[in-house]
Amino acid sequence: MKNLLIYLIFLLLVIPFGAWPFIFVSIVVFIFSYLENRNIKLLSVPIFAVLSIIWLPLALISIFVLIYLSREEVFVQVASLIAAIAVIFILFPIIYLFVKAPPLEFPEEMISTIITSMVAATTATIVGFLLSLPLGYLMARKDFNGKGFIEGVVDLPIVVPHTVAGIILLIVFGSSGIIGAPMGNLGIRFYYAFPGIVVAMLFVSVPFLINQIREGIEKVDERYELVAMNLGASRTGAFFKVVMPLIKRNILSGSINAWARAMSEFGAVIMIAFYPMIAPTYIYYLFTSYGLEATLPATSFLLLITLVIFITLRVLFERVEDNAKN
Repeated sequence: MKNLLIYLIFLLLVIPFGAWPFIFVSIVVFIFSYLENRNIKLLSVPIFAVLSIIWLPLALISIFVLIYLSREEVFVQVASLIAAIAVIFILFPIIYLFVKAPPLEFPEEMISTIITSMVAATTATIVGFLLSLPLGYLMARKDFNGKGFIEGVVDLPIVVPHTVAGIILLIVFGSSGIIGAPMGNLGIRFYYAFPGIVVAMLFVSVPFLINQIREGIEKVDERYELVAMNLGASRTGAFFKVVMPLIKRNILSGSINAWARAMSEFGAVIMIAFYPMIAPTYIYYLFTSYGLEATLPATSFLLLITLVIFITLRVLFERVEDNAKN
């Protein structure tokens, strides 16, 4: 019945496109899928296997035909077709995972690793915000020598391989690192410790906050600050009372993206702090220790939790944005 559920979900997804030929064939596929799962063979020819092979191409062809018959411009038709392919490409593996391994049974240790991930990601996002606010302001408002270099440095964690980022952090924050060693003498450990997870998450996620805050401040006319200062406000007061409310959307968007990036980090974290385990490292541990099948329930559960949280944050963000417009 797993195949049946997959087709049913995709049927519901494609209905808005009006792909009636696809719906018809899907119904036939449902019937043969059901019969096959009940070990009922109507024909010796493996019709279900054939239909399974042609199912996705037929879906795309149906969508293409209906888009072609619409009255939209050619550009919109092509864009709609490519968009449908993109959505199916992203959604199919996710749906198939949920069908193959429903997020109902998972190791108990998974809960603690998810909590560790969330706490570390939230901590990294808060620290990143505190660091990004002044840097984003300077990059948006001031022209100085080496500004292009600084902008390149800010974007470097996005493009550098994250295992490389982990090694960089390890030689700095490791037990014998230039910062890790003296901090260890003070009782603050990074290697195989929670602060190491936060540092790794912060390193890979902070560029999203910096760039969003900088872009937001660049859109705010500096004359607003100057007017506030002429009315008696300090530079700091003008920033927090005038600029901050106007870049609230950028702050929220950057924070959500940074938090999501921190939650998903694996390469940098595993190099500096395999323990305590976060969710991605725990799934890697299950895969290397017990194989693919053992990872599926945990992966499915983590994906479900991440989707729920991320979609909730996006909905809240849209509501805040709508309230700001009103």
